[in-house]
Amino acid sequence: MFVPGACILHADLDAFYASVEQRDDPGLHGRPVIVGGGVVLSASYEARRRGVRTAMGGGRALALCPDAVVVRPRMSAYGEASRAVFAVFADTAPVVEALSIDEAFMDVRGLEHISGRPIEIAARLRQRVREEVGLPLTVGIATTKFVAKVASGVAKPDGLLLVEPGRELDFLHPLEIERLWGVGAVTGAKLRQRGLLRVRDVAALGEPALVELLGRASGRHLYALAHARDPRRVKPARRRRSVGAQRALGRRARPRSEVSAALLGLVDRVTRRLRRGRRCCRTVVLRLRFGDYTRVTHSQTMPRSTDRTKPIQETAERLLDAAWPMIELRGLTLIGIALTNLSDGVGDQLSLELDPGADLDAAVDRLQDRFGTGAITRAALLGLGPAEAVPLLPDPPEP
Repeated sequence: MFVPGACILHADLDAFYASVEQRDDPGLHGRPVIVGGGVVLSASYEARRRGVRTAMGGGRALALCPDAVVVRPRMSAYGEASRAVFAVFADTAPVVEALSIDEAFMDVRGLEHISGRPIEIAARLRQRVREEVGLPLTVGIATTKFVAKVASGVAKPDGLLLVEPGRELDFLHPLEIERLWGVGAVTGAKLRQRGLLRVRDVAALGEPALVELLGRASGRHLYALAHARDPRRVKPARRRRSVGAQRALGRRARPRSEVSAALLGLVDRVTRRLRRGRRCCRTVVLRLRFGDYTRVTHSQTMPRSTDRTKPIQETAERLLDAAWPMIELRGLTLIGIALTNLSDGVGDQLSLELDPGADLDAAVDRLQDRFGTGAITRAALLGLGPAEAVPLLPDPPEP
């Protein structure tokens, strides 16, 4: 029976990279698949049932699942599949909010007389993605974005779950606390030390006690979610607040020259995207993940906005210089770069007129636009091998 109000859909592709590999190679169907080498970028559900998880080291993953098929990532194939899926999303709902390359919120409010009930819309959506793109899709339906996202997580893989209005607490409260947005390893440990194991325990503790335990922002945020309070609406895509890319390096120790080459390749990628979007940046952020999987960021703001490769490269190298002693001590498994403090248009006109590198950037952009990104590359990147690249996700939703 249809209950008015549950009109928000959270659609999430299952084990996206691995599912694309299984789709494109019938020999991988039903087999444990790991995408990535040194670090797991994606794992099929056959591998996940053996304990393999995203971001796990490749050696540990193979120890858990020695018969897994390890494949190199094909980012162009994943991008193409994502575009095809989002075209189906756009054809299904008037309002689509992308969360990442493989998931989105949709608001189907008001479509009852045109497209049917939300659960019928979701069922057709899953069928279309399966038939037109060849990928499994899980959908959660609820009155709020938070509950819809949790519902899709519970329904995975390849499922559909409606949380009816008025039943949100019945659905949420038996779940483990990690289902709450913002509960990671650190926060989860604090809550479990207090005996808070389920969402109902967080809801019963009371907001003042949560604020005392976690701080004002986190305590109030988790208390609201534990009571299914989430007033945010589904919003169409907005312009990025940052442009970035990152590269998994595995656990092998790498010399400074190799790390610098990897960073240079990332700078080339993000500055080209910056120019294609006719945007400039002032702040460069270096992202590092160490051998113990802890992360740090270092940033520097430049004197003026730019979309040129050279000044951004030089700024990134200075940040790497400052971080290198820590890298030598702790090892490096991932390096990334993000360009923030964005503005529209071109950079400082005087600096462009005096910068011969602007002509070089434009020439390289034209060649890659015409012949593909592999048509021309830097000599420093030739011996680096194929990248286990991880695309930067869209800016996260605000709590």
